[in-house]
Amino acid sequence: MNNQKIRNVAIIAHVDHGKTTLVDALLRQSGTFRENEQVQERVMDSNDLEKERGITILAKNTSVIYNDIKINIVDTPGHADFGGEVERVLKMVDGVLLLVDAFEGAMPQTREVLKKSLALNLKPIVVINKIDRPGARPLKVVDEVLELFIELGANDEQLDFPVIYASAKEGGAKINLDDEAKNMQCVFETIINVIEPPKCDEDGSMQMLVSNIDYDDYVGRIAIGRVERGVIKEGMPVVVCKSNKQENAKIVKVSTYVGLKKVEVEEAKAGDIVEISGITDINIGETICDINNPEKIDFVDIDEPTVTMTFSVNNGPFAGREGEFVTSRHIRDRLFKELERNVSLRVKETDTPDSYEVAGRRRTTFICINRDNEKRRI
Repeated sequence: MNNQKIRNVAIIAHVDHGKTTLVDALLRQSGTFRENEQVQERVMDSNDLEKERGITILAKNTSVIYNDIKINIVDTPGHADFGGEVERVLKMVDGVLLLVDAFEGAMPQTREVLKKSLALNLKPIVVINKIDRPGARPLKVVDEVLELFIELGANDEQLDFPVIYASAKEGGAKINLDDEAKNMQCVFETIINVIEPPKCDEDGSMQMLVSNIDYDDYVGRIAIGRVERGVIKEGMPVVVCKSNKQENAKIVKVSTYVGLKKVEVEEAKAGDIVEISGITDINIGETICDINNPEKIDFVDIDEPTVTMTFSVNNGPFAGREGEFVTSRHIRDRLFKELERNVSLRVKETDTPDSYEVAGRRRTTFICINRDNEKRRI
């Protein structure tokens, strides 16, 4: 049984190929914003470091409504350093928009994420972006993408991918290069026609896989995922299936996505992507189930950290002359707070109370440990 009113899709691409700009265009043309509303560019890049660097670091969700169908969109990181963000969100979607620069073509980091999505049998749609860029070679890039699909072992259905030519910056897309790109309508229609509705059982007992974690200072950990079966309700008693045990819990609040906003709802049906709060020790990969039918869902493995560094309190001659959070307690609190939402990070206490061993995926580590509200080029 499929939920015909929902489509779940992720956007994957190499860094700076235009994912967030494409989402901007889709949001604007779906009527998400009021006509007189002032909207900044790259609205999905809300994190300070994302704005500064012009790249996506954290996976985020949004949704658009087109012809009475809700399209949940996950804007994922394109840099390999943030691969831990990408892997887990692929479990929430049924298809992907593979965005490729019409000049640069498919890049190595596109390859890795595409390989994961093909292995999960997600249906691909290829978007050749920046066709207005000087030196663009869209037809040649399509051939390169096809070769990449074959090399990665795509099946016949995946090889028969639709191609859209777009200039997300100009807000236009088209199926044929000779056509005029007036709007993004063909992107919406291709998603609805090609990406299958989520396979789910709305009448079964509730089941939800936790694919991402957010954190709020007031409500604690927030579980993000797709409702796989049944209906999840506010105040509902549930069972959390962990790796080696089960725990009883209660859903305090359920939220869904309407445009860029999170809206509290009393219930959400199978197939939709939601946020729930109230389970204090929830983790990625765990399954939230109906209390009368606990049944765990298998989860995709997440790449382990690749770089380890030791962070210590400054004991040099200039120690204490600047900065506010300079003690070992402050460092520990900041690092362990980041663990609440960053599953790619590992923090281990050492034999020395003033030092901590931090493992991450290259630049992810450096970004995570910055103090709140501080922007630095690292």
